[in-house]
Amino acid sequence: MEVILQEDIPTLGRAGEIVKVRDGYGRNYLLPTHKAVLADLKNKNQLEHHKKVIAAKQAKLVKSAQELKAKLDQHSMTFAKEAGEEDKLFGSVTSMEIAENLKAAGYSIDKRMIQLEDTIKTLGEFKVPIRLQHEVIAAVKVVVTKK
Repeated sequence: MEVILQEDIPTLGRAGEIVKVRDGYGRNYLLPTHKAVLADLKNKNQLEHHKKVIAAKQAKLVKSAQELKAKLDQHSMTFAKEAGEEDKLFGSVTSMEIAENLKAAGYSIDKRMIQLEDTIKTLGEFKVPIRLQHEVIAAVKVVVTKK
């Protein structure tokens, strides 16, 4: 099944692209959630107009993401955790805890946007990347101290 993507989907492609997907994925997920439309002749003809609209929408999203990035780059958060020998934590700091802290500070960041390679398991200062848009990545300062 060929579909035209209406928004960026990291595993498939960018908005406005025509991609081939499995029938079930397209029929049961992409089409009902309006993330894509069927790539028939009528929709292919409308694609040129939609590309302009999508480009304008993307530009607006990137601009707002860059404004949010400027704020997040200045943001710092501190977690007080119990630690044992060699500054290893009893537990860890997860992306969920970071997302909750950001939500309490007034930012609407989903935990899936936080790009932690692994949970933080030691004391110290860390830069945690947050993917706001495809090309906009902010870095939040996370400080883990001993309780």
